[in-house]
Amino acid sequence: MAIIKVQTNFNIDLEFEAAEFARRLGAWLIDLFIQIFYLIIAGKIMGSILNGRSVNMDDSYDAWAISLLFFLPFLLYHPVMEITMTGQSIGKKLMKIRVVNENGGKASIGQYLIRWLIRTSDVALMIIVYYIILLSSTSAEYVGQAAQQVAQAMGFALLLLLIDIVLVVASKKTQRLGDLLAGTIVIRTNPKGNINDTVFLEVAHNYIPSFPQIMQLSDRDINSIKSILDTSRKKGDFQLAAMASEKIKNHLKIESTLSPFDFLEVVMKDYNYLSTK
Repeated sequence: MAIIKVQTNFNIDLEFEAAEFARRLGAWLIDLFIQIFYLIIAGKIMGSILNGRSVNMDDSYDAWAISLLFFLPFLLYHPVMEITMTGQSIGKKLMKIRVVNENGGKASIGQYLIRWLIRTSDVALMIIVYYIILLSSTSAEYVGQAAQQVAQAMGFALLLLLIDIVLVVASKKTQRLGDLLAGTIVIRTNPKGNINDTVFLEVAHNYIPSFPQIMQLSDRDINSIKSILDTSRKKGDFQLAAMASEKIKNHLKIESTLSPFDFLEVVMKDYNYLSTK
């Protein structure tokens, strides 16, 4: 199992278990099954609407608009899922993997969108499906020409798939092309699922912050602190938490007698409270 080492802004290395190719493939196949199942159901519903007597479909643009409307959930499945489920789709959740940024923190909406726009595997799949449909609907006299186009398209599609497979298997952080350009990595999640993977914590409305200086830190710093806190708790690594605590205190000129774990937790609560005010 590959281990990804990420250096935080506090010069502390964090380790993450990279999602193996088999897990990523499994997640992709599960998501693909869900998308195809949706298309089958949506196709039947759309067919009944277009053939319904109570709906006026004289204008061909109406049919095109309805088709696009039904196709949007299929097209937007991955970005919507990853944004709303904090880096996971249904397939990723079942395979216990998650998309995070290269610092180990929560990826931004922009990063999710970039990796979606460069999903070479999905582009390859759509190319293959399109040309198979084209071939099946082509008249006999043009079958030879259409078959040649299909062969060329499938060759290009397989090349796109091969690029992603090679990058995931060979790259240091097991990143596909979309991950490289978006600055994201795919990691294994905690099997117990008892760690909140976002920087957001439940804070009482009457909470009193202890260290308002925390707002001097960037979002990237906060993501790093959250990752350090989660990792040190998971591994019982007191030294890691202590190193991070001392660096934060020195950087922000904070004096505190709290234990490292308690200090980092208070820092996160302060950030959550102050960032919403």
